[in-house]
Amino acid sequence: MLLRTLLLRLYRLPVRSVHLAPADLGLEAHDVEFATVDGARLRGWFLPAEGADDGAAHPVVVVMHGWASAAEDLLPAAPAVIGAGLSMLFIDARGHGRSDAAEFMSMPRFAEDLETAVAGLRERPDVDAARIALVGHSVGAGAALLAASRDPHIAAVVSIASMAHPREVIGRSFRRYRAPQSLVRAALRTIERTIGYRFDDFAPLHTIARVDAPVLVLHGLDDHTVPTDDAKRLAESGPSATLRLVPGADHQSLDGFLPVLPEVVAHLRDALTQAPVDRGA
Repeated sequence: MLLRTLLLRLYRLPVRSVHLAPADLGLEAHDVEFATVDGARLRGWFLPAEGADDGAAHPVVVVMHGWASAAEDLLPAAPAVIGAGLSMLFIDARGHGRSDAAEFMSMPRFAEDLETAVAGLRERPDVDAARIALVGHSVGAGAALLAASRDPHIAAVVSIASMAHPREVIGRSFRRYRAPQSLVRAALRTIERTIGYRFDDFAPLHTIARVDAPVLVLHGLDDHTVPTDDAKRLAESGPSATLRLVPGADHQSLDGFLPVLPEVVAHLRDALTQAPVDRGA
């Protein structure tokens, strides 16, 4: 119990204010809310593509930020995606941005929030349920792969700076503090019990293997948080994965990935504008 309390403090989410909104970038957006599995409220922005008010059902790109981040951090990518004719949904995970607080968060909980948002989108008449793509950064990328592995109707995924396996990342963080191996093993077991999943069940290295939709694996060559080798292993495990290593990009900032934004847009447009494929058949 003491170890669980200490770990909850260690991984406590910082409180941060939201400073950037779509209007600051000259973008049309509508506030949206979704009720999560535990009753908390997810908040986000729906950004319609030009011409998406014609009464037809259109493709949508759902964007999930990373740990201790927020939807606003990925907004700079929106003009290029919307300019390609794709509507977007930016969502704040529980405990982040404008969404309700949470005692703790985890990659599976990020995935639950993505799945809640996708389910809400599929109820909208202006959304094509078979043409929804997921974009995630860091933990949000792992969550996107987990959600896509459970939903054969997701049309495409963009994974940015995802880890390969959470056990490895957590183990490395403890070893930096020269923690005894016995403490590391106890902490890993406690984390699994707390989140209610074994690491192997949601490790991106395993979930990407169950995603048939095209996956673009982006990773910065200057990422000192998650090794580049993680991205290579992910791409090798994904049946429809493409690897793109980006010089000058690190883990925390998305600015380094902006030069390859046209490639991301092309990946999404190609997957979402072709005839839908029923992967659940």
